[in-house]
Amino acid sequence: MILADVKHAVRGQSWVRYWRSPDQPVEAMHASFHREVYHRHSHETYSFGVTEVGAQTFHCRGASHVSAQGMVMIFNPDEPHDGRAAAEIGFNYRIIHLGPELVRDVLSDAQGRSYGLPLFTSPVIDDPMLAAALRGLHATLTGGATAARRDERLTEVLTLVARRQASRPPGDPGREPVLPEAFRSVRDLIHADPAAELTTDELAAAAGASRFTVYRAFQAAVGMSPSDYQRQLRLRRARALLAEGRPAGDVAAEVGFADQAHLIRWFSRHYGVTPGAYQRAGRTPA
Repeated sequence: MILADVKHAVRGQSWVRYWRSPDQPVEAMHASFHREVYHRHSHETYSFGVTEVGAQTFHCRGASHVSAQGMVMIFNPDEPHDGRAAAEIGFNYRIIHLGPELVRDVLSDAQGRSYGLPLFTSPVIDDPMLAAALRGLHATLTGGATAARRDERLTEVLTLVARRQASRPPGDPGREPVLPEAFRSVRDLIHADPAAELTTDELAAAAGASRFTVYRAFQAAVGMSPSDYQRQLRLRRARALLAEGRPAGDVAAEVGFADQAHLIRWFSRHYGVTPGAYQRAGRTPA
């Protein structure tokens, strides 16, 4: 496997290196950003990051947070957040994305018993031991280690992070939140065809409620507007198609973007890397 290395000449000294596993839901990014801004989004994965230089600020769980040098960031699956540099110097950070099923399987295997999905209650943690472990895991994933060594290191670090920071006890699957009917109706309509162009009037009609009620229900349930939610579904589908090797132009049309330029812009604002770099990151060199 190789790293996709992208240099952005137009934005100071910003750069991105991205890696993804071709056979596991594991991805890793090492990046330096200055004026770039992450649009509000979430990941299907658990995300574990370490700020190495500078500081970044983001809004998550109804509050603003700052991750300074040496601090750890942890996002649960589908947890909305944004992000930008907290100062002119920008920031440098590493982040690892792990699929929930993989996290559950690894922790269950390590504990020798069923382990429910962990819940992390603080998005920013000052934990030097955990920060060092995550940096080591990132280096193992992206540094050409064998598959066996990557799996070993992943088990070690996931066990450590769950023991030190998880708030949900082992085996507790948690409870599904009670969601308003207006949200469920509109969510089902969007999921039926994420590429479809839906008007606010159509969403309101599906919910049998006002446009404001629909917006408020979405904000309460997932922390973003219906349009942002639909765009995120399109981008997640785009990631899957790009990983299959599909051309970016074809992907843009299939998932509902006006053209390839729109896909590139929104993909970068959500994931910090272009579609082309994401696609190259999973290829094995000849």
